[in-house]
Amino acid sequence: MKITKLEVFPVAPRWQFLKVETDEGISGWGEPIVEGRAATTAEAVRELSDYLIGKDPRRIEDLFQVMYRGGFYRGGPVLSSAISGIEQALWDIKGKALGVPVYELLGGAVRDKVRLYAHVPGATPEACAAAAKKLVASGYTALKMGVVSETDWVERPSNIDAAVNRFAAVREAVGRDVGVGIDFHGRVRRSVAKVLAKAIEPFDPMFYEELLLPGNTDALREVARNCAVPLATGERMFTRWDFKAVLEDGVVDIIQPDVSHTGGIWELRKIAAMAEAYDVAVAPHCPLGPITLASSLQIDLCTPNAFIQEQSTNVAYHTDDNAMFRYLKGDPFNFEAGFVNRLEAPGLGIEVNEEAVREAAATGHRWRNPVFRLEDGSVAEW
Repeated sequence: MKITKLEVFPVAPRWQFLKVETDEGISGWGEPIVEGRAATTAEAVRELSDYLIGKDPRRIEDLFQVMYRGGFYRGGPVLSSAISGIEQALWDIKGKALGVPVYELLGGAVRDKVRLYAHVPGATPEACAAAAKKLVASGYTALKMGVVSETDWVERPSNIDAAVNRFAAVREAVGRDVGVGIDFHGRVRRSVAKVLAKAIEPFDPMFYEELLLPGNTDALREVARNCAVPLATGERMFTRWDFKAVLEDGVVDIIQPDVSHTGGIWELRKIAAMAEAYDVAVAPHCPLGPITLASSLQIDLCTPNAFIQEQSTNVAYHTDDNAMFRYLKGDPFNFEAGFVNRLEAPGLGIEVNEEAVREAAATGHRWRNPVFRLEDGSVAEW
């Protein structure tokens, strides 16, 4: 079997799909995307195709090594994301060729279903509380929300109170048995992080995600000394080499690598194995499309320390919850009571609606993340 063609499709709302074709008629799909840099990532895929055309797609580890180490420069979001999408498609091909789901090739299933969390929308405590109650009523046992927007180096007490009040309202609305994580998006600085972590802790958050930006492990260590809430990070980290230092430092309790950014399915599974040795849980990051979710679920199903999965049917980045399913044939995920049952179809476990993908790609998208500014006009973290 040989790879004959790689074709990239930018599709709304902000995703990008990849089809890898072979001379035996088996095709695989992946999702190579850096949000807001779709065209750049697509070009990286095209450059990497020079290493792939004519090669056996089943030699996944060897092809990863060539893509990652074949150039003098390596790592970073664009290259790692391009490799990730290609690698997903290679696993899809291999699973289809052998007639088994990918997780069967990675040791087999360790669970029958995967717990999901939903995102809580709302700009006020009341709106957040109402949305959270609705999500729990639909079956979710875990949620995630944001509590801050643009944040200064040192914050006013009223802004701290506003963040606390948003979370407190959700906790009161859903009770203590529903897990509610907080995504800080790396928006806060050390001085603010210390205050917020302490102020929200009495309301039992499930975890603090990206409380500080990647690279600020020393500051995160300072927060961790006085914080009992599990700390999570990893969505902007690439390959096992980035995670090595974080795990060795012992600061985080949950890592959140993204299968479309960190190097692909096998790379994420390696990272998860490293984390297991440090008694750290895995919650794969996934605010992207159905191929990323399918790839993430393949990892969840064969990874002992994977405890929950993000999904993007109701994220704030787009208002079209049907987009997750528009590009698929049928509903392979079948969300039920906050879980996804084990995928049984070969490869990634999904069938892409290629006609819908090609139609959407004809329009494409030019999504860009918002730019936050503070009162004085300076740029803040988004």
